[in-house]
Amino acid sequence: MLVLSCENNRQKSIDLLREVDPNVEGQWVNMVVEIPAGSIEKWEVNKTNGKIEPDSLNGETRIIDYLGYPGNYGFIPQSILLKSAGGDGDPIDVLVIGKTLARGTIVRCKIIGALKLLDNGEQDDKLIAISEGSPLSQINSLTELSENHQGTLEIIEVWFTNYKGVNKMKSKGYLGVNEAQKILNSALKGYSFE
Repeated sequence: MLVLSCENNRQKSIDLLREVDPNVEGQWVNMVVEIPAGSIEKWEVNKTNGKIEPDSLNGETRIIDYLGYPGNYGFIPQSILLKSAGGDGDPIDVLVIGKTLARGTIVRCKIIGALKLLDNGEQDDKLIAISEGSPLSQINSLTELSENHQGTLEIIEVWFTNYKGVNKMKSKGYLGVNEAQKILNSALKGYSFE
């Protein structure tokens, strides 16, 4: 399941944003874990050097004032949501449902949908995926996830619309696999224009 773990010394030698192939094949894609499931520390890829670094506020690692992340959170390499297209200028985000993975891990996952979000008016969509080898790997869509694991989508949506504080993030609802794939393709194209 895991392609590569870049935590500790390994990460120093690889630009996770530019040197990792997103390797898109149908619903399958590579993602890089910035924040392990359950964590409350905010880390993100540095768009200049491709390393995962703490997101700091006043010189301190940013800690979210909410429950820990409901899945492994990260980005698809070689992608960007262009500001000129209403995006936030960052790589496309993905929440991967599965066992907790180390920061910097590159994991193969299957996109099953997306949550459309606005963060201060900017597009900040979150792809929803299942990690390869997960007990949930037979799930192929958000509908199947909802039918087989009731409440999961509600938990994810409530989490994303509240973790930054009340009324900071707005949900526009969930999108299916085809729409999620379009968002991913747009972010991959955006990277080539950046």
